[in-house]
Amino acid sequence: LPVRKKPRTFYSAEQLGELEKMFQEDHYPDNEKRREIAAAVGVTPQRILVWFQNRRAKWRKLEKLNMKGNKKYPTSSA
Repeated sequence: LPVRKKPRTFYSAEQLGELEKMFQEDHYPDNEKRREIAAAVGVTPQRILVWFQNRRAKWRKLEKLNMKGNKKYPTSSA
């Protein structure tokens, strides 16, 4: 039997704003914090877990790109 994927969760601008604010405070919220965020945003703690996983991946990717950019144009005062 094929595994059924969960339908994609779409977040409103307000929800995303709240999630981004929480992400700036803590990249790795614990179980209790995820429950609090889920209650505030109006989705399940599992959706919060996945959102934070995806957001950390995006953050790491941007960090990596920033590092490459800095190496390309070094700020050395020669």
